[in-house]
Amino acid sequence: MEIIGYLASILIGISLGLIGGGGSILTVPVLVYLFHIDPIQATAYSLFIVGASSLVGAWPKYKQGFVNLKTAIIFGIPSIIAVFATRKFLLPALPNEIAEFGGIIITKSLMMMLLFAILMVAASFSMIRSRTSSIDLKEEDQKFNYPIIILEGSLVGILTGLVGAGGGFLIIPALVMLSKLPMKQAVGTSLLIIAAKSLIGFTGDLGNGTMNWNLLLMVTALAIGGIFIGDKLSKHIDGNKLKIGFGWFVLGMGFFIIAQQLFFPIGGSH
Repeated sequence: MEIIGYLASILIGISLGLIGGGGSILTVPVLVYLFHIDPIQATAYSLFIVGASSLVGAWPKYKQGFVNLKTAIIFGIPSIIAVFATRKFLLPALPNEIAEFGGIIITKSLMMMLLFAILMVAASFSMIRSRTSSIDLKEEDQKFNYPIIILEGSLVGILTGLVGAGGGFLIIPALVMLSKLPMKQAVGTSLLIIAAKSLIGFTGDLGNGTMNWNLLLMVTALAIGGIFIGDKLSKHIDGNKLKIGFGWFVLGMGFFIIAQQLFFPIGGSH
């Protein structure tokens, strides 16, 4: 299973390089089902993998002028604070058994996997409905709605802290609508925000348990290598069609995780 897991790690990066997102949504399932990492630990590992991969992806966007640093700082600060606080204080404070419904005990691990699966389903609809437009928004004078941006950034940060996913499908529309960024700048700026909040959020986990650094660094390196492969392939493949197909795959994975966690739980995760 580990060999399949390492191959899947490359695919995470390839999907990021090909369609500019979506790959992070696969990181937790790969860690849980192929490497048999505990779901809570997997979300911590995912933050590091997603953060490092997004940082690598953000660099060429920055050089091309597609990263708006002012927006990244204004949106990123509440998000970074929220994700760090979630990993450092909220998650450790949650009881192992949260509730019981219809004879099913909702544990902390089960809650996180179900929340993650729901996020996968939501992200899949965003990808399936996506359309490539030849008309890009003209850059407007930015007028920041600070209360809304702080609220949105905080909510995305809490969600990232809970499930370990980048949340680009939430950040990009927010940057376009709330910060009036053109789409290309929104994508580049979101990568920088995801990198910062994920990596800083990961530091909130450093005192909460031991890390398998060998595995973590190997998966991260393979995912980063996959980004460069995906970037090369993107010059020859229709990214929009690929994104829609990937969206259907993520939708199926989301429903699979919900069914597996509720009706066919796997024992022996460690």
